[in-house]
Amino acid sequence: MSMNMKLGFIGTGALTSAIVTGLKSSADDSVPIVLSPRNREISIELASRYQDVRVALDNQAVLDECDTVMLAVRPQVAHDVLTELRFRRDHHVVSLIATWSREDVAALTGPAGRVTKALPIPMSAHRQGATLIYPPDPRTAAWFGALGKVIALDDAAEFDALSVVTATFAAHFKYLDTIHHWLQDHGVAEAKARDYIATLFKALANAPDTAPNADFMHLAKDYATRGGTNEQVLHALMARNVFDAFAESLDGVHRRFSSPNA
Repeated sequence: MSMNMKLGFIGTGALTSAIVTGLKSSADDSVPIVLSPRNREISIELASRYQDVRVALDNQAVLDECDTVMLAVRPQVAHDVLTELRFRRDHHVVSLIATWSREDVAALTGPAGRVTKALPIPMSAHRQGATLIYPPDPRTAAWFGALGKVIALDDAAEFDALSVVTATFAAHFKYLDTIHHWLQDHGVAEAKARDYIATLFKALANAPDTAPNADFMHLAKDYATRGGTNEQVLHALMARNVFDAFAESLDGVHRRFSSPNA
């Protein structure tokens, strides 16, 4: 990436922290980064950790100094933040505002010539996982390619549907937490229980790679042998419509992603 390029962030929360950390631990960490002063605690901590990361006086100063600007503000405050800023025609705006359409962002960042949507994940800090981008854009793909896999999409509806997957992380950890507490209630030491759960589910996460032609239900059936304990748990959850409720929750999230300014 060009040495005269500067990358700016409007909004400095957990996602910005993850992206900056991932970029600065990648092979090419030479691009200077300018952060907005909000959230001050996170921005100052990042600036103190990396010599070419610094905090601007305000959001407009970020825009004035940078050609690529990532918008990482919460949807609830995005309208107020963006309407106060003056964008240039040569700005490349990368919106990380998950529930805002590209058109909504473009309407508030004119006359910026390029607007791309991106959806990275917190594990970008460790350069793991995947980032969705729409529409395909070589420069955006280069930024996020340093952090893991990039999936470039031509279809906004497909981007919205795939975005819903990122709403399932907390439920995944609650699932593991339920197992963890159950083990502790049955006399297993907390650290030992956590270590066993983390090790097992890390291995299970690799199962789709070891059987690339198998769909997920096929994998489930591989473990749910007839009359076995996996089948017992699966059937107990299915009898209570747990997975139907889960699918309905995805529908609700999808409405937020696909409705303007939801």
